[in-house]
Amino acid sequence: MSGNERIYEVNGIRLCTETFGELGGIPVLFLHGAGESMLAWDAEFIERLVAVGWQAIRIDSRDAGRSNTFPVGAPGYGLSDMVADTIGLLDALDAPRAHLIAMSQGSAVSQLTAIHHPDRVASLTLTASTPGGPGHQSPDLPGISAELSAFFMNEPPVPDWSDRAAVIEYLVEAERPFAASSYPFDAEHRAEAAGRVFDRAADIAAQLTNPYLVDAGEPWRDQLGAITAPTLVLHGAEDPLFPIEHGKALAAAIPGAGFLPMAQTGHEVPPRHQWDDVIPAILAHLARVA
Repeated sequence: MSGNERIYEVNGIRLCTETFGELGGIPVLFLHGAGESMLAWDAEFIERLVAVGWQAIRIDSRDAGRSNTFPVGAPGYGLSDMVADTIGLLDALDAPRAHLIAMSQGSAVSQLTAIHHPDRVASLTLTASTPGGPGHQSPDLPGISAELSAFFMNEPPVPDWSDRAAVIEYLVEAERPFAASSYPFDAEHRAEAAGRVFDRAADIAAQLTNPYLVDAGEPWRDQLGAITAPTLVLHGAEDPLFPIEHGKALAAAIPGAGFLPMAQTGHEVPPRHQWDDVIPAILAHLARVA
């Protein structure tokens, strides 16, 4: 564990965090997507925010990284518990509120946090998200791409979870269909990142299984209009899971939300080739709230 990592006891479980900068003021929390860990948010990306004075914390959610894991195939918790974890972490940090920057499942958690705990959310930055949460039907919005549907129909078998090389290959190939088809897929770089994910995971099988079984709860699209937190929606122009219309609909449903499409980007955190556009937009968004 690095010197900036810390385990917090929250809601009877352990959550691992890593802090960038000195805590104080309103922190910026980074929430990752399903099957990922805090490493999904690149440290250099975060440090660019810290360089101008923000204090940031990236988090391993349940079943991710070094946080609490649950029996493989039986997580026994839902998005509502993950919302409670976010609030519990703020309490542990003695932070009245926080800016939430999130990806996919983390964006769903952030939407719900802003709906049910509006006083604790200073702003939202929602990436690769959909209005009302994953797993809920939105017949007015396009479904997944034909290519991703074909991948789901013929998913490769799970590897031997103790075999590092096999898991790395599995992770890389699982990311490929979610990436933008118009931008080169850097398998070597992604394999290096996957190795770091494997090496720090308390239970890689739980991390890559349980988040996809989490109970999303009741749909909440009709509640998005109640969100008062200033919101910026980021969305890949080539997202095959939630086509860009999902991001546009999400921004339209939240009063005053901004929308920034990311060219040559799939269902992923902002890739490096988008940083020069995305990071200034996030900084301007945060500054408006400060």
